[in-house]
Amino acid sequence: MAFQASYKSSAWKWLGFVTAVWVQAISGNNYTFSNYSDALKTLMNLTQLQLNNLSVAKDIGKAFGLLAGLASDFFPSWVLLLIGSIEGVIGYGAQWLVVSERIKPLPYWQMCIFLCLGGNSTTWMNTSILVTCIRNFRRNRGPVSGILKGYVGLSTAIFTDLCAALFSDSPSQFLLMLAIIPFAVCLTAVFFLREVPDSVSASQEKEETRYFTVFNSVAVVVAVYLLAYDFIGSSNQVFSLVFATVLLVLLASPLVVPAYAFLKSWQLGGAETDVERQEPFLRKEIVPAEKEAAAADQIVVAEGEAVVKRKPMIGEDHTIFEALWTLDFWVLFVSFLCGVGTGLAVMNNMAQIGLALGHADVSIFVSMTSIWGFFGRIVSGSASEYYLKKAGTPRPLWNAASQILMAVGYILMALAVPGSLYIGSIVVGICYGVRLAITVPTASELFGLKYYGLIYNILVLNLPLGSLLFSGLLAGYLYDAQATPTPGGGNTCVGSHCYQLVFIIMAIACAVGFGLDVLLAIRTKDFYAKLFSSRKSKKLAATTSEKS
Repeated sequence: MAFQASYKSSAWKWLGFVTAVWVQAISGNNYTFSNYSDALKTLMNLTQLQLNNLSVAKDIGKAFGLLAGLASDFFPSWVLLLIGSIEGVIGYGAQWLVVSERIKPLPYWQMCIFLCLGGNSTTWMNTSILVTCIRNFRRNRGPVSGILKGYVGLSTAIFTDLCAALFSDSPSQFLLMLAIIPFAVCLTAVFFLREVPDSVSASQEKEETRYFTVFNSVAVVVAVYLLAYDFIGSSNQVFSLVFATVLLVLLASPLVVPAYAFLKSWQLGGAETDVERQEPFLRKEIVPAEKEAAAADQIVVAEGEAVVKRKPMIGEDHTIFEALWTLDFWVLFVSFLCGVGTGLAVMNNMAQIGLALGHADVSIFVSMTSIWGFFGRIVSGSASEYYLKKAGTPRPLWNAASQILMAVGYILMALAVPGSLYIGSIVVGICYGVRLAITVPTASELFGLKYYGLIYNILVLNLPLGSLLFSGLLAGYLYDAQATPTPGGGNTCVGSHCYQLVFIIMAIACAVGFGLDVLLAIRTKDFYAKLFSSRKSKKLAATTSEKS
């Protein structure tokens, strides 16, 4: 029966979403470089510039995410997951062999290649997950992006805390985890993650919102649990095993949602209901006056009866070339660069920033950046969706708020006030998380879903580009200029002056990003107002239909 079949389809969709959450919970390995960078620097006798360029090689792997974007238009999600997981085994496996000293340190250029492979592995996973889930949940893109990107943020803390609990922060064991665990999780996801025909009734849409509340609640519990462990620490082996077991149970707990949906589908039967086929979320509502304008934009050649169609408007499906010819795309691209580029510089250099400011162990700062990044992602994803539905608030305004807050955080770290690294890791984590969670649905709303996989990966080019500019060049050169050479060819720097100028320049970059985000919000406010009006009218129509 139609209603029962719809609920079975919904149950499979939620099961796929749970596996997507698991994949995202292990696909943030690109942000864990600080956990083993010191081991690489010591074993290979690297300067800070050379070490930073290794981190850039890792992030350059993201540039090849364009391949994943192209592949998403031709291959099912499970193929992308397999490719990503195999790349991860090769990339992180080679690093593990070096750090564990099972083989001699490889030549520098070979290490760059293996770091690039490890970095590229996540682009296949993320593309598969985001494209599939946003298409499956078109009416809740904010919460979907917030939850999935939130777990990417948490993945750094999950790996870091599990390694601390089970292997006493061993860099070699950490890399072994990065190689094996993502591969195992992706092998599970290939059986359940797939696009499901999007059919939803008004009652199911409300239920969808309740389910997302469950996912948000579980994610918050996981984040708080990890944060508590960071402050309590491991006291003995039994405590560590209990921590790891409870964490795995919490990560498995979202399975209650698809289990409940399957149970409900089996219990339902009998009467059919008004299952309405969901139309594209950004389908253009054209009033008569707009129809005339659209007709005027078309040129008809009588002899060949050819029609040259108008350029797509904001909110309609854009090809990648059509998107690249719009000012809005480049405003979003550059503002994204200012946020994620500077954030990556802090994450990649956290080990050296910590040492410069007098902290021998920086694992807590790596973990805190991850956890607070989660809160930034999950809160901004849900909040932006709420205010979009309630008042038509443009999503880019959330990016603008994150940019100005990030600039303040960098200024505090430049001044090296007491506790500045604690404050900085929290602020950078939150704002970096907001940028990722908001940009994902914003791009899909402005440029459509048809070619979203490729458009998303073009935006993600900001990760290697930002890493090169702010981490490899800016932080690397300025640190080496202040550092003292050490025996064997490396160097070190202690004191607030080591990164002071770096933080000041990054604060200026964030101020530029703030201005660009405000500009984008102004340029798109009419689109978001129409989107708000369209959704409001559909909701009223659905309510009236149910009452009648």
